[in-house]
Amino acid sequence: MKKATRRTVLLSGAAAVGGSLVGVMAARAGAAEPAAPADPESTPSAPGAAGSTPPAPADAASPPPAPAGGGIKQTNLDWWEKSYSGGPLDVAPLPPGLPGKDYQPVVVPNGATLPFKIVDGAKVFHLVLGEIEHEFAPGLKTTCWAFNGQVAGLTIEAVEGERVRIYVTNRLPAETSVHWHGVYLPNGMDGVGGLNQPLIAPGETFLYEWTFRQHGTFMFHSHHDEMTQMAMGLTGMLVVHPRHPAPEQHVDRDFSILTGEFFVRVGTSRPNPIKDQGFNVLTMNGKVFPATWPLIVKTNDKVRIRFGNLSAMDHHPMHLHGVHFRVTATDGEQIPLSAQWPETTVLVAVGQTREIEFIADAPGDWALHCHMTHHVMNQMGHDFPNMLGVDADGLDRKITPLLPQYMTMGTSGMGDSMHMAVPPNSIPMMGGRGPFAFISMGGLVNVLKVRDRLDTYDEDPGWYEHPKGTVAGVAGAADLRRDGIEV
Repeated sequence: MKKATRRTVLLSGAAAVGGSLVGVMAARAGAAEPAAPADPESTPSAPGAAGSTPPAPADAASPPPAPAGGGIKQTNLDWWEKSYSGGPLDVAPLPPGLPGKDYQPVVVPNGATLPFKIVDGAKVFHLVLGEIEHEFAPGLKTTCWAFNGQVAGLTIEAVEGERVRIYVTNRLPAETSVHWHGVYLPNGMDGVGGLNQPLIAPGETFLYEWTFRQHGTFMFHSHHDEMTQMAMGLTGMLVVHPRHPAPEQHVDRDFSILTGEFFVRVGTSRPNPIKDQGFNVLTMNGKVFPATWPLIVKTNDKVRIRFGNLSAMDHHPMHLHGVHFRVTATDGEQIPLSAQWPETTVLVAVGQTREIEFIADAPGDWALHCHMTHHVMNQMGHDFPNMLGVDADGLDRKITPLLPQYMTMGTSGMGDSMHMAVPPNSIPMMGGRGPFAFISMGGLVNVLKVRDRLDTYDEDPGWYEHPKGTVAGVAGAADLRRDGIEV
């Protein structure tokens, strides 16, 4: 009888809460049943192999003996260990998976996927941490810290069962370390500087190595002086594809989006890591709207979006217009179909990942954005006095002879800020050119573009051409009379 794993338990769905889980445990408990063969994911390595664990000493603690007359041989301890920490470390690695053959690569709008090579059956990556000039959007360039030239926008892809070796070269002016957020691995590979490992000094290269015993959406980030180093851009996504995906896990488009937040004072050129509120540059894969690259899909594509949030302080309720979706995974754990739920907004808290899936059956340009209103703003949108409703005509007449470009902001809202000149190395509070007018959003905003016909996913198809009669417009007199509307 195959040993129950956390995935079989999870996939048993809601029924497991009743009789199913009892049945699974009872099946494992038969006293006359021969020992179960090892799970393919947990086959021990040959003695002395990399990552192997030496046999436990004879006096090591062991589970309690089976009760007389059969019953459960062990307590829940073995199931608990495998469910909550991935099971034994000494698993035999499986062959490396290849993109396009063993998995469908994710799409990282505005970001990149870290390249790899295969050496002696292991997948080898090289992370290089360094200082770069990064453009959040045209007009705003800052000095940031990056993984391989990517600020909060690099993704590493692997496959469940693979052995990975990740080299980390530190070209920063400070010591660092890298944590693999949510991943089951040996304690000495967890990456908390000073606790699990020595710090990586400037100029040094460290090696992290383990075998993946799980699949899902995870993250990675600096874990030394996090307040500074993450605020400077040292965050990324980690996608581990299933070794044997179920048919329902297939999608046509698979997007990876990491959210982040920075504070860049207007006119300066470096994020301020000491800020703990009032962030004014909120990013998807290191870019702010209108610089975010759209999510391009065909009508009736099955789409997955993987969200990760490594913002310093803020949660993000990510809202998608035009469809309802299902929340299908949380923090690397697949949700059984019976437990998935429909949403139009998914809350992604700090340090969490969420996966959503939907059928893109409605053509158009659909907004995807955080529903925190101050998170869809850029610089120039904070620390203003409340001017709403103020009559500033007299003030403007007195000031404009001295400052010809002066205009009092906010008397009727902040929409007028989109057309004002801004200081050097800064961007307007909100606004990107749309098909009808300026779009009064910035920051954590993107567009899902669904088209009946596409020649390629790699080119922006432009703005949606609406069928006649399907765009809201000025109400005609006949319509008003027909419906008894007085204006």
